[in-house]
Amino acid sequence: MNAPFYKFGLFGEDASLLVALFIGIGFGFFLERAGFGSARKLAAQFYFTDLRVFKVMFVAIVTAMLGAFWLSWLGLLDYTQVTVPSTYLVPQIFGGLVFGVGFVMGGYCPGTCCVAAATGRLDGVVHLFGMISGILLFGELYSFIEGFYTSTPMGRFTLPDLLQLPFGLTVFLVVLLALAGFAAAERLEKKFNPSGEIPS
Repeated sequence: MNAPFYKFGLFGEDASLLVALFIGIGFGFFLERAGFGSARKLAAQFYFTDLRVFKVMFVAIVTAMLGAFWLSWLGLLDYTQVTVPSTYLVPQIFGGLVFGVGFVMGGYCPGTCCVAAATGRLDGVVHLFGMISGILLFGELYSFIEGFYTSTPMGRFTLPDLLQLPFGLTVFLVVLLALAGFAAAERLEKKFNPSGEIPS
């Protein structure tokens, strides 16, 4: 067992920051290449005319799950050592709703607004400024909202824990869900965007 590399000491803090930098650059590059630097393309998913974001994110989820499962099965990864942020159910549901409203209104999520700003889109720059302002405001108000922020703690809580199913079976069910989601997305796109025209 030799992964996660950082947890087993195969590289240190400095190397981990360098790896994170290259992963971040790669992530941003592929987001831009996929067209996710355009608020119109991102917002189109809410009108069911272009569900590319849904498809890409589900592919990423399934790829990561399958990778973790097979690497674990081969004895190369101890998936129990993979960092999973603690769950705080109510504040995270609230945060997800705020995130969703912001996504619909602005057309960007945090990653894609950085991509848009880096490629010179003015709306991306405005959204990035708003995101940074929100982070600073949260930091200033944290002492007032800390009780809510740390409420309903559930610790390290994962999908297999929720479903009370083995990891492998959970992965299989998520793959089936993804395939069904892809099929539904294709139907919705044909219904709401029969011309297949993609916004720029």
